[in-house]
Amino acid sequence: MRRFLMASAAAFAALSAAPIASAQTLKVVMHSDVKIIDPIWSGAYITRNYGYMLYDTLFAVDEKLSVKPQMVESWKTSDDGLTWTFTLRDGLEWHDGKPVTAEDCVASLKRWSARDSMGQKLASYGADYRIVDAKTFQIVLKEKFGPLLEALGKPSVVVPFMMPKRIAETDPFKQIDEMIGSGPFTLAKADWKPGEKLTFHKNKKYKPRSEPMSGLSGGKVVQLDTVEWIWIPDAETQLNALINGEIDMIESPSFDHVPVIEKTKGLKVVKGTVSNQFVFRPNWLQPPFNDPKIRLAAAYALSQPEVLEANIGDKRFYRVCKALFTCDSPLASTAGMDGLIEGNYAKAKELLAEAKYDGTPVVMPQPTDLGVIKQIAPVAKAQLEKAGFKVEVQPMDWQSMVTRLTTKKGPPSEGGWNAFGTSWVQLDILDPLMTPYLIATCDKARAGWPCDEKMEKLRDNFVKAESLPEKKAAADAVQIYAMQVGTHVPLGEWFGVSAASDKVQYPTPLAPVTVFWGVTKK
Repeated sequence: MRRFLMASAAAFAALSAAPIASAQTLKVVMHSDVKIIDPIWSGAYITRNYGYMLYDTLFAVDEKLSVKPQMVESWKTSDDGLTWTFTLRDGLEWHDGKPVTAEDCVASLKRWSARDSMGQKLASYGADYRIVDAKTFQIVLKEKFGPLLEALGKPSVVVPFMMPKRIAETDPFKQIDEMIGSGPFTLAKADWKPGEKLTFHKNKKYKPRSEPMSGLSGGKVVQLDTVEWIWIPDAETQLNALINGEIDMIESPSFDHVPVIEKTKGLKVVKGTVSNQFVFRPNWLQPPFNDPKIRLAAAYALSQPEVLEANIGDKRFYRVCKALFTCDSPLASTAGMDGLIEGNYAKAKELLAEAKYDGTPVVMPQPTDLGVIKQIAPVAKAQLEKAGFKVEVQPMDWQSMVTRLTTKKGPPSEGGWNAFGTSWVQLDILDPLMTPYLIATCDKARAGWPCDEKMEKLRDNFVKAESLPEKKAAADAVQIYAMQVGTHVPLGEWFGVSAASDKVQYPTPLAPVTVFWGVTKK
């Protein structure tokens, strides 16, 4: 969820040119503890970040969000655009010493496509896979799928990480239990202490690409010997550990602590350059939000400023924004948003009366250990109750909440839920195809499980759009309809901050997610 704004290119060049005299260990408090180690099964950003440590991708995005080859050496497309052929580069090796093969990649893509928004849409275009030789495979389509490379180079949830075939053949709706990738770090599994520490070591056999690092693409050159993710749940304790030099970095410090960090000698605060969007997500399967009119009532009742102030507080780091595909983006629009998300309690009450709302409680899990979103639930509770809803907030840790959201489809009395608040990084929600909460494929959709054929047809229209005006028109149609049927409600945008010792230096350009290749410690 957080970005690390990088030091100047000149400073990094000087650092990278100098030999590292002794082993470097970077101690970091990430935004959450790691309890789920399957980045295809889980949509949690901490699991995505963990994935980037261990795994690699076929393609990746550079600093301009252009797709570049990563594990792939070359590729070509047939004249009709239906057959894509990919050849892997030399030197790819799993952490257990075995070579990466085309069969591994095909199995990984099949598992990923069952869980990801873009992957599911790609599969619906008849994607089939053929093995040509040990390093070459093909994706064969029944219909042209323009954004195929964008799907394979998807930078955030769910990232198409490559795994060994035997692991990738695990049911996509069950978690994997092996942790073998081909990425720039390896996991010290024996040292893993859930709730305490996760240790990664430099993968000395990893062969980076020759191109300079750019975003998530190019050479993943690891300067550090060890990276320790140390879990400290209390924000005050995190701050003290950073001030005392017990840790080197906090990925997501409390916004309340930013002024203290800014005034402390030897520490720095870093503001992210891409936005994040707070979101309210209703459960379509369970009352009361199985009724579209009641979902619309919630959209009228909710309001962004209170959510932003409660969760962020510092106006330097947030903004009101109704655009479903984020403000300052190519598809930014307020189409279909008139009157919504403005705390219109009278209109919400009117809709609840029309729907004959019977007072069924809205059960909202609340993550107590993820500071940047933990206030969404109580603020939403207050706003919804003003409109006539009954709301119950149930506190729990973030990883337990993720598990509950993704595995419990029954009523709250059986461990289920009715709605929750979360946040998506801009890179996950730039268009109708990649936005996870717009998938309306029923039980195959993300937690919330929308089921709507028209939405899928509208998303298909975006896939087929070629010019920017066509894409904008298709995106507007999706946004208007999404608000009518209530897939989710945007609750404003914010910019993440991280905090670190001045001894920690980062390469430029800025990576769009938190990664640790190219990082050095004085």
